[in-house]
Amino acid sequence: MGTIHLFRKPQRSFFGKLLQEFRLVAADRRSWKILLFGAVNVLCTGFLLMWCSSTNSIALTAYTYLTIFDLFSLITCLISYWVMMRKPSPAYSFGFERLEVLAVFASTVLAQLGALFILKESAERFLEQPEIHTGRLLVGTFVALSFNLFTMLSIRNKPFAYVSEAASTSWLQEHVADLSRSLCGIIPGLSSIFLPRMNPFVLIDLAGAFALCITYMLIEINNYFAVDTASAIAIALMTFGTMYPMSVYSGKVLLQTTPPHVIGQLDKLIREVSTLDGVLEVRNEHFWTLGFGSLAGSVHVRIRRDANEQMVLAHVTSRLYTLVSTLTVQIFKDDWIRPALLSGPVAPNVLHFSDHHIIPIPLLKHTDDMTPVTSTPSKPTSPPPEFAFNTPGKNMSPVILNTQTRPYGLGLNRGYTPYSSVLSQGLAAPGIGAGQGLRPTFPHVPSRYGNSRTGQPRP
Repeated sequence: MGTIHLFRKPQRSFFGKLLQEFRLVAADRRSWKILLFGAVNVLCTGFLLMWCSSTNSIALTAYTYLTIFDLFSLITCLISYWVMMRKPSPAYSFGFERLEVLAVFASTVLAQLGALFILKESAERFLEQPEIHTGRLLVGTFVALSFNLFTMLSIRNKPFAYVSEAASTSWLQEHVADLSRSLCGIIPGLSSIFLPRMNPFVLIDLAGAFALCITYMLIEINNYFAVDTASAIAIALMTFGTMYPMSVYSGKVLLQTTPPHVIGQLDKLIREVSTLDGVLEVRNEHFWTLGFGSLAGSVHVRIRRDANEQMVLAHVTSRLYTLVSTLTVQIFKDDWIRPALLSGPVAPNVLHFSDHHIIPIPLLKHTDDMTPVTSTPSKPTSPPPEFAFNTPGKNMSPVILNTQTRPYGLGLNRGYTPYSSVLSQGLAAPGIGAGQGLRPTFPHVPSRYGNSRTGQPRP
C-alpha cells in the first residue's frame, strides 16, 4: 500500500512550468544581454512591419523576415543556456542537448517557410504590380541591416555558430568565395575576412541590403516598380539557399545519424580496440550525434574467459572516449563450450532404456514379396539373385533411435553406427529369433565405430 497524501500539491500547468524555467534562465547574468537584445528586436520588427505597409514594398518585407529570424536565434541561445544549467534526469538520461538542435531546426525551417511565402506573394505581384513609395524604404533598410549585424556580432550564439561551420556551404557562399579568391589575389590583406568562407548570416544581411539599395535607386530614377518584386524574389532565394543546408544538418542530427567526417576516425578506433589484449570480437557498434559537437555510442565486446573485464573496459573506454563523449560498453566473456568427444570405453549402465526408445515404423512393402536374404523382390520367372549380403537391407523394418538430450562430457561417443554394429549390440532384426529381444542396458559399447565387416556372423 502506498502512502495516502491528504493534501497533495496541485499539478502546475504547462505555462506555469514554462515560467519557472524562464525564471531559472533569467537568474543568470549572461542571459540578461540576450533578453535586452530580444526586447529591442521586437521593437525594431514592429517599426519595420509598419514601414513595409506604408511603402508597399515586398522586398523590405522579405528583408524584415531576417530580423524575425534573429529573434528566433536569440531564443535558441536562451535555450542553449538552459540546457547547460539542466542536468540529466531519469526520464532524459542523455540530457537536453537535443532541444537546442530542435530549436535550430525549427528556426531554419520557419525562415524557409517565410521565403516561400514571399515567393508566392511576388508571383501574384508580377500580374498586377502596385506602386512603391520610397519615402522610408532606404531608412528601413539601414535600420534592419545595422540591427542584424549588431546582433550577430555582439552575441555568441553557440548552436548557430556550430551549424554554420559544420553544415555544407550554400550556393551564395560558393559564389562569394570565388569572387573573394580573385579579390584576395589583388589585395592579400582581405583573405582573413573573406576566406575560406564568410559567415552565412552576415553575408545574407549584406546581400539583402545591397538588393534593396539597387531597388531604391531604380525606382527613384525610372519609377521601375517591378524591380521591387525582383529584389524580393532574390532575397527569398538567398534566404532559402542559406537556411536549407543548416536545416538538413540539424535534421540529420535529430535522426541520430553518424557524421560523415568522423566515420573514418571511428573505424580506426574500432580496429585498435579489436587488437587489444583479451578482445576477441567487437560487434553491434552504433554511434550517433547526440547534440552539436557531442557523440553517443554503444558497443559489444567479446573477450576471452581468462581476461580481466575491468581492465578491458578501461582500455576500450579510453580509446573511444576521444571521440565519443557518452559511451556504453557491454563486455561478455566467451562462453562457447565445445562438446567433449571421448574415444575411451564407456562405463557400464550409462545408456538406459529410458533414454533410447525403439520406435518401429510400418513396412513400406509386404514381406511376402521379399526374399529373406536379399532386398530384391522375388519373381517366379526371374533368375536367382547374383549377389547376397549378410546385412538386413530393405528387408528389415526401419528403426529410429529417439535419443533424449544428454549433457556433454558424460563419455558418450557420437557418430554414425553401421547396421552390423547395432545388431551386434543386441537390437532386434528381422530374420533373427525373437528370443534375442531388447536388453534394457548396453553393458559393452565399442569405443570405435565401423569395426563390423561384411559377412561377419551374427552372435
